[in-house]
Amino acid sequence: MTFKRLLFLIIVLIFCSCSNKKEQELTLRENALLEREKQFEDKEAEYDKLLKMKDSLLSISTVKDTLPKIQEWPDSLKIKWNSKMICRESNCSNYVIGDQRNEIWEFISDSTGMYTNVVSNNQIKRVFTGQYLENKIVLDSAKETSSKNKIKVSVVLDDIKKNIIKGTQTITGQDNCTAKFSVELTPSNKK
Repeated sequence: MTFKRLLFLIIVLIFCSCSNKKEQELTLRENALLEREKQFEDKEAEYDKLLKMKDSLLSISTVKDTLPKIQEWPDSLKIKWNSKMICRESNCSNYVIGDQRNEIWEFISDSTGMYTNVVSNNQIKRVFTGQYLENKIVLDSAKETSSKNKIKVSVVLDDIKKNIIKGTQTITGQDNCTAKFSVELTPSNKK
């Protein structure tokens, strides 16, 4: 072999080996790139899944926010109150101006609403449904059909202080007569 041929053969071998080495590097880089693309696709799929979960949680939160909130009396009212009621005006035959009544009132709340129980002689005499508005308490009883005289009782307590609550109770009798009582509530010492 001549020197030229030998030199040509060495150059061809070097070129082939370089070309082969570059091809291997290129293949490795391509495989690494494919692996990164697969990891990116996996992360993108996980991200989409998290977004869907977030959206579903937001929709549950929205539904929860639209449910009516359970209303409760303020803690300051959730005690027993002594009531003193005096009839101030009446056109009913069974209520006389100056009549006085003393009862125990309890403000209670549960998942069905806000109520006030009126207790006399350790028995519940009347149950009012209630609302606590900005500066007043409004109580209503359904018409009482079990008693001899069908009556409707409503109360507006519009003078609310820490240890005394005042207002008016209106009783409407079956013949549409009305009797109005002044109401004064003070905290009871009994628990």
